[in-house]
Amino acid sequence: MQSDIRNIDLNLLRALDALLDERNVTKAARRLALTQPAVSGMLTRLRESFGDPLFVRTQRGIVPTERALELAVPLKQVLSDIETIFRAPAFDPASADMTLTLAATDYALQVVIVPFMERLRERAPGVRIAVVPVRNQLLQTQFERGDLDLALVTPDTTPPELHARRLFDEGYVCVMREGHPDAHTGALSLDRFCALDHALVSYNGGAFSGATDQALERLGRARRVALSVTSFLVLPRILQRSDLIAVVPRRLVQPGDGLVIVDAPVEVDGFTKTMAWHERTHHSLAHRWMRDMLSDVCSALD
Repeated sequence: MQSDIRNIDLNLLRALDALLDERNVTKAARRLALTQPAVSGMLTRLRESFGDPLFVRTQRGIVPTERALELAVPLKQVLSDIETIFRAPAFDPASADMTLTLAATDYALQVVIVPFMERLRERAPGVRIAVVPVRNQLLQTQFERGDLDLALVTPDTTPPELHARRLFDEGYVCVMREGHPDAHTGALSLDRFCALDHALVSYNGGAFSGATDQALERLGRARRVALSVTSFLVLPRILQRSDLIAVVPRRLVQPGDGLVIVDAPVEVDGFTKTMAWHERTHHSLAHRWMRDMLSDVCSALD
């Protein structure tokens, strides 16, 4: 009588494998860390399941039947496959072949992704990175659908259902071109700061106020924003070719940009950059390695 697979106890298959190897109930019991009566009882159940004696007793122990011998090779394969299912997969960065989809603003693209890719190409050259825009209202849905693996966001835009890790804190500086009339006159006064024409970045486009304007409003002051753009990437070229000034995140200004950093006469609230991910990839060794490396890269920026 053949047994339905739904009624088979996997421990019985382990016992059958041990009996086939040891050809001795006592030795098989010792290998399985069970008592001899327990293994004898398991053998009885195996015989009922397979409809075959499986082993016959001789003066030298037990001898497998032809049916038992037929089961030996496929049984070891099945047990090996089951162990593989439960074993945590190894991750080798050097041979990894995968794609990581990451949502980032153009700020994070320049400040985080550039050094991250430099490190990634050294250690995991087979990993591809797809950078997509951050859509705050769709983040949770994108993660649930598997469209995103990571997002570089801020605490206030991170859905509470996601895992998150702080990467670094960012502050603001005032920048202008090296040849600007106010570039080398020392700190700007609040009056002069408000009198100059400014440029700012509006991610959604069209806005002429931001964190700097909120800080000025608290002082009862205002500035004139002459240009609103949607990307930080174009801002340095605009500043280099005009007398506009801008208040930008500090890490965006690099040596050799042809720009001068001056102290803003108003304290602008900074922000925290965080990395967010879904429970779907939380326990993945590959994704955990990526997150750790990204965190390491950002620790050098802090």
